Amino acid sequence: MESVIAFFEDVPTTFRAGILIGGIFLFWVIEGVFPLFEFKYRKVRHAAINGILTAFFVVIGLGFASLLLGASEYVTANNFGLLNWISMPVWLQCIVGVMLLDFFGAYLIHWIEHKVKWLWKFHLVHHTDTTVDVTTGLRHHPGEAIFRMLFTILGVIVVGAPIWIVFLYQSISALFAHITHANINMPKKVDRTLSYVFITPLMHKVHHHYTQPLTDTNYGNIFAVWDRLFGTFAEVEDTSELKYGIDTHMDPEEHDRIGNLLKIPFQKYRPPVGSKFNIKRGEELDESE
Repeated sequence: MESVIAFFEDVPTTFRAGILIGGIFLFWVIEGVFPLFEFKYRKVRHAAINGILTAFFVVIGLGFASLLLGASEYVTANNFGLLNWISMPVWLQCIVGVMLLDFFGAYLIHWIEHKVKWLWKFHLVHHTDTTVDVTTGLRHHPGEAIFRMLFTILGVIVVGAPIWIVFLYQSISALFAHITHANINMPKKVDRTLSYVFITPLMHKVHHHYTQPLTDTNYGNIFAVWDRLFGTFAEVEDTSELKYGIDTHMDPEEHDRIGNLLKIPFQKYRPPVGSKFNIKRGEELDESE
């Protein structure tokens, strides 16, 4: 464990970039050979749009890096947080730390984004993608980066995570964003078995179905335990029934134009089928809502 701790305490930038860029390239190739869906789309253009949103997301994330580092240094220096209050071996600290950071930085904020209207308006940019592939994993509105980073920092404080666990979590999280969004056809039995512990490609694709109630399920990023524990897990028998996107933004002029994607959170709210937030389709809404 000493070598793992030493590596992630001062993880090389090349390693983190390799996870981000190398992971996209690897699964780009795999999904081309073993695709789940045979999309007919301009893949390079699609990747470019998602890449621009990714760049915004990364820049904002870097802006919060000092706060993240400061939070970790504070809890370590002051023995604050669960990992400092409960005695456990280092290997168990690693597992518990990554799992709890996954809860705060991924599952919890994701669940909240689906429950709070103004947060949902930012997050639905991610859901507008009608051709989900490996690049979709990092397709988020820049504003969402702020919410995600704040909850990750909250997790660091509550967990009492040293910086090596934080960097380990972020590396695994980025890798899983690639795996779970990649358009790969994993054998159903293998996927289902793994989904008892981890978020799998088929499990997460259910979350990207274009209508409720499936849209509001399977919020996890790394560990499936949170969805199973809190009753938000769902699966489908026939993946061919899945249709990606969000029913309010199926027009390419809205979901396939970078300018409009950046504007979506500030446009008039349109509730999806299923009366999300208890508002019926067609009901007049105030422009500020």
